[in-house]
Amino acid sequence: MIMHRVVRFACVSLAALAIAAPGWAQPGALDYGSLGLYEAGEFKAVDGRCADCTPKAALWYFEGDLVAIPRQNQGQAAGFSQQSVVEDVRQWAQRESAPPHALPFMTWLGSPELIEGARLDKTGTTLQMPSGSVMPLALVPKIASNLSYYNADSVAFFAKRTVRVRGSTQAAGAGERFVARVLWPEDYRIDLSAMPLQPLRANESLTTLLTADDGGAKSAFATRLIWQSRSPAQDRTGRRAVLAFMLNGAQGDDDEAHGGHFAIATGWHRGNGQWADWMVNNFYNLGSVSEKGIIASMLPMDNYLMDLNSGQSYYRPSYMLVAILKRPEAAAWYQGAMVHVFDRFYRHHIDYDHAQSNCAGLSIDALTGLGWQLPVLGPTSTAKAALGYYYSSATDLSFASGTRTFHYMVEERSRLYPRAAFETVGQDLLKLMGAPSRPLTRFEQTLRDDVEAIVFVRIPQIPSSRAFGTYPVASFDEYMARVPKDRKDWKIVPVDPRVFPDQLRDRPAAPSLLSENAVGTLAVGGLAVVVGTPIAVWRRRSKARKVAKH
Repeated sequence: MIMHRVVRFACVSLAALAIAAPGWAQPGALDYGSLGLYEAGEFKAVDGRCADCTPKAALWYFEGDLVAIPRQNQGQAAGFSQQSVVEDVRQWAQRESAPPHALPFMTWLGSPELIEGARLDKTGTTLQMPSGSVMPLALVPKIASNLSYYNADSVAFFAKRTVRVRGSTQAAGAGERFVARVLWPEDYRIDLSAMPLQPLRANESLTTLLTADDGGAKSAFATRLIWQSRSPAQDRTGRRAVLAFMLNGAQGDDDEAHGGHFAIATGWHRGNGQWADWMVNNFYNLGSVSEKGIIASMLPMDNYLMDLNSGQSYYRPSYMLVAILKRPEAAAWYQGAMVHVFDRFYRHHIDYDHAQSNCAGLSIDALTGLGWQLPVLGPTSTAKAALGYYYSSATDLSFASGTRTFHYMVEERSRLYPRAAFETVGQDLLKLMGAPSRPLTRFEQTLRDDVEAIVFVRIPQIPSSRAFGTYPVASFDEYMARVPKDRKDWKIVPVDPRVFPDQLRDRPAAPSLLSENAVGTLAVGGLAVVVGTPIAVWRRRSKARKVAKH
């Protein structure tokens, strides 16, 4: 954790130097454009150490890094609550007659400057600006715990196209250089005018799109218009709000990361097809220090996918389903809910749990709270949960390990597996656009009325020194078939704990829904059913055979 803090402090201290010397600086990251649904000019950039900024609980995670906060005070934080995310969001939405224009209280920005339309030379050592001027190019340091990084293959990839770059201008000897933190390929466009309608065929599904070409890590960036309204808007040059569902695939070098990752984004689709400034709502475990420097946050899409250390695209392929909307209401409802949920999340009113409240679960819960009646897939297996409790407890010599296994097995699969969440949301979205068989809630009716088009997007992995990934698993059995049989042969990247300061807690975190003892009791009962039922049946049949003989 100390190394992470040192690297981040060094980068931002140099960034602050660039801000202090305007003669060196390129356009500021908040000088123009958007942060999701909001104008960038509505925010200001500050260091997480900002003494007079709030909320303190959120800013603590970004000390020595750059974040964007609203220029105008957005009011007081919500009071402490032990309600579930579903119930909390439901009550919040019921109090509002329309989605409020509540700016995200904090967005992870990372870099003070933003350049569009730049080009790398073939060596990756210079950056040509849109004006034609050329600057030496350097990169932010690799985090020590990150197992791989940008390399010559990455240079070759980015040198073929113009790039959008986040970073800072810094002194270098007698001159200056641009130190890049994010490189975004500008030919990654979602251009509706270039997409003919290609609905899913009889032999196709979201599953087949995800698993094609072994997940597509080495494929080209691709978009496909799979649905559009009967009377789509003729004007494709104006902007439309979007609600986008992101699925990141399985890593090729971490056996704990075959489940992938899930997030939901909002923003504006424009005629030029660019989407780098969409806002991603990214839930990660705040209780540990990511080996790649990832921190749960609301953040721009280019940072989310293409940050040189934490960008998802550097270690797995990704997939996205984009709903393009006539009006921004549905997207605004979701983003407003996220402001509410992230407030509670940073203050530890909600704890991240890999089984019960992970990236998929928290995102799906917010949709459920807004009124989306998503289908329920059910748990993996209550019988396996009971057996798994004892097996994991004995194998790992830890009842906590058994408890985790039990929770994985009994959790609703669309809340547990990112791919299950993605496919469930996507399939139900397409059904809503057709002939839904259920009465619709306000949120569902808003979606049905406003969705103009649905686009499937395939995002390949950026070539680097990291092994290529693939599509994520969607079940426990699929997961176990992919990893080595002996757990000691698993490739696992250890991470350090991150301890939240007690002085920043306003109340203790909500207790776990099931204690280890309670899980053990349930497991015993479940095991009794699993083992006892076959024995009872065998005894009855034996008794019946004896009676038949007599």
